[in-house]
Amino acid sequence: MRVLVATSAIALLVGSAASADARTVDDSTLTPHTHFVLQPLNPDGSTPTPAAKGDSIPNIDSVKATIRKYYNATSAGIADKNSSPYITEMQGLEQAILSQLPDPAPAPNLAVVLDADDTTLWTYDMEDGAMHFNFDPTIQNDDWVVPGKFPATPGMVDFVNEVQDRGYDVYGLTGRSASQEQATLDNLTKVGYDEFDADNFFTKFDATSPKPDYLDCHTSVDPADDPAKCTTVEYKAGTRAYIESTGETIVLNIGDQYSDLQGGHALNTVKLPNPTYYLPSPNVQGAPAGDADLALPTEFDMAADGSSGLTTPGDEIPNIDNDKAAIRAYYGATSGIANKDASPYVTQMSTIAKKWKQRLTNICTTGVKKKQHPAVVFDADDTTLMTYDMEDGAMKFNFDPTLQNTWVQEGRFPATSKMPGVVNAAAKAGCKIVGLTGRNNAQRVATLDNLARYYHDANGNPLFKSAFYFTKWTSTDTPPAYVDCGLDGNTSSCSTIDYKGSTRKHVEDKLGLHIVANFGDQYSDLIGGSSDRAVKLPNPTYYLP
Repeated sequence: MRVLVATSAIALLVGSAASADARTVDDSTLTPHTHFVLQPLNPDGSTPTPAAKGDSIPNIDSVKATIRKYYNATSAGIADKNSSPYITEMQGLEQAILSQLPDPAPAPNLAVVLDADDTTLWTYDMEDGAMHFNFDPTIQNDDWVVPGKFPATPGMVDFVNEVQDRGYDVYGLTGRSASQEQATLDNLTKVGYDEFDADNFFTKFDATSPKPDYLDCHTSVDPADDPAKCTTVEYKAGTRAYIESTGETIVLNIGDQYSDLQGGHALNTVKLPNPTYYLPSPNVQGAPAGDADLALPTEFDMAADGSSGLTTPGDEIPNIDNDKAAIRAYYGATSGIANKDASPYVTQMSTIAKKWKQRLTNICTTGVKKKQHPAVVFDADDTTLMTYDMEDGAMKFNFDPTLQNTWVQEGRFPATSKMPGVVNAAAKAGCKIVGLTGRNNAQRVATLDNLARYYHDANGNPLFKSAFYFTKWTSTDTPPAYVDCGLDGNTSSCSTIDYKGSTRKHVEDKLGLHIVANFGDQYSDLIGGSSDRAVKLPNPTYYLP
């Protein structure tokens, strides 16, 4: 008790000196990016040149939130089947097509070709609810295709019926395998399509069904293409050519992927919206010049909270497969494991570290001379400890608190690239090192042990010490009295901003320290005042408002 009283007295004595030159960051400047450039996967499935800066990549949590707003999906990944921006966009497309499709068909043997997944059958609940946007062929086949669980794509049953009623021949052309054909036909019938049968519905050859003689798998523009297999465009364009050889004229080809539409053999094409996956394919030799226009946009406007999904067309939302590929390229990741030595992320962190090691040396030295008791605050995850291998390799970008706790308790996290040098520079120059993390009190000891392996002085003494390391209360703990749960303007809950902003204020007001810089990978680490400077580190792998 005597020690606590003495510490409080010291804090009161130095408090005014510590805050004498205090200034605070303008929170209005701490806002996520909203404009992005995102290149789609190359036709062969490889990743384009990676971005140089992490915050220029759409944050994957924001992409998911935007997609879910667009489909009006629940947190469990189930799309609203009655009302959503997606349904509204689909209705508009269907009406526009029918308004331009002559009624009745002006000649016999005029055909309309339709893809299956997300053209006639709707996969959203599988992609999000069952797979969490990580394709699993076993789940797809065993849990969804075989039992025929897919609903009809909104409005498409009536659309296809109307097309047939006008006198057009209807064909189905899907990338699903021949072994899935009967189950797919049964699913189509179950949800209301009566136009499709084994004669007008085409599935891709597999081990159960040989390649048809009419398909030529030597037509791809990709010299590395395997001639024993057909690319998606070779298969679909070749099948459309076969349909034409029977006397049909394909007046319209409809699909949700550009690889459904490339390769010609259709007078017109319509792309349906789908930001939930991307299936590229090399085109065929001699493809129509117009195929150059069959491409996703590369510039996107997206709000961090996902609200832009309410007003943005589906293909103007960053496609999640392209986003994941961009993130992995930025971290130089292979099989979900980041390259710790060389990547655009390492390069960017090296630049940040070089700048701030020098700046903190100067700032901390000056603060000591002025007897301001300078301190630097550091967040944990992706500020001092790098979570990428857990987020991607272990969780596939779908947060699992149980798995995260295992990683925490076992101290599996490496140091965030180049950050030990930054922390050491601040400590050597006389700044107090303060840790402030959203990890909870039950994870405190394990976190400090994990940090001590990478953050220590020349004698092996840890730079993050328990007395100046703050973790968040658990559901069974009482929050500290100094936490103001209305700091962010909302008193209904205690947000990250409330917790971290209040804790920084406590560090300055009660512990007598002057926070000269605050480092974090989330804007919520930085908003809330009580710091001279805010340093945002790159992190496109999750978003915590």
